[in-house]
Amino acid sequence: MSEALMTMSDSVLIIAEAGVNHNGSMDLALKLIDAAAEAGADVVKFQTFKAENLASKKAPKADYQVTQTGKAESQFEMLKKLELSDENHIALISRCQKRNIKFLSTPFDLDSLALLHQKFNLDLIKLGSGELTNAPLLLASAQTGKDMILSTGMGTMEEIEDALGVLAFGYSQTDQTPSRQAFKEALKKPDNFALLKEKVTLLHCTTEYPAPFNDVNLRAMDSIADKFGLRVGYSDHTPGVAISLAAAARGACVIEKHFTLDQSLPGPDHKASMTPAELNALVLGVRQIEQALGDGIKRVSPSELKNKTIARKSLVAKTDIKAGDKFTSDNLTIKRPGNGRSPLNYWETLGQKSAQSYNKDDLIE
Repeated sequence: MSEALMTMSDSVLIIAEAGVNHNGSMDLALKLIDAAAEAGADVVKFQTFKAENLASKKAPKADYQVTQTGKAESQFEMLKKLELSDENHIALISRCQKRNIKFLSTPFDLDSLALLHQKFNLDLIKLGSGELTNAPLLLASAQTGKDMILSTGMGTMEEIEDALGVLAFGYSQTDQTPSRQAFKEALKKPDNFALLKEKVTLLHCTTEYPAPFNDVNLRAMDSIADKFGLRVGYSDHTPGVAISLAAAARGACVIEKHFTLDQSLPGPDHKASMTPAELNALVLGVRQIEQALGDGIKRVSPSELKNKTIARKSLVAKTDIKAGDKFTSDNLTIKRPGNGRSPLNYWETLGQKSAQSYNKDDLIE
């Protein structure tokens, strides 16, 4: 199991998504690593692609990309400026090692997958939502045998199931010819499904930048987990950190979120990314939530034990009571502190004769 997934067994894996917010500048990319490390993120993630393999020269930009970068250049031209060279990857990986933060990058094509997982031997594959139906890339990723995190934005349950079929087929290392029918059959085999449970984490996601709150549908995390029985996390494109914190509280084992050094920088993703200060708040909040979730067993906690006697109440003499008097609603009341007879015994105490005398406000023993 990858180091990252081992971390997930103990705590939420926080992925600071630098993405393409380096704007093609290595100086900016290195500063993003520093900011992620200083915020306490577990992973800083970039994007690895060759523009000619990722988008045709006729591919349109998304509306949010047009808003942030204008119409003058094509999507291909925009992407070309954001490529990372082999040398860039070496420098980024080295900086991550120095800053003690895990380096990760999302491959968008087969050549990029080979670069990351053959040349640089990363131990974890992260595929974006756009690859949910990219069967050749899914298959090649699974055939590496490495652990995988797969985002499911823009996807249906049926498409997630189809993708898992491809991954089950790939992880099984079969010599069978790939086909949609072979993928379906692979998913039905218990041994293959056991491999998916060991290796695959699914991220719920809303693929819009920024994502509207009313489109988030965090409960879909539960639906995905219930249907497939795999680890589930959340890739967050909403403004601020509230939804990521809510996802962590709902049981997300991974939180992934874009960040930038400056939301006013030119580029497609800066405006929908959080600031370093927000990243720091996210990490702190998630770690507090982890502590707060506990084990689910209702018990008296050590911190509240000292307040138990102070805050709870006991049966108390409402008036002076003589030995032999009967306890009544006129001479018996309920007040703090809580180290006397429990108020649960109020009705059983009524009508009993007092074995001793009590002054007003004395605890009934």
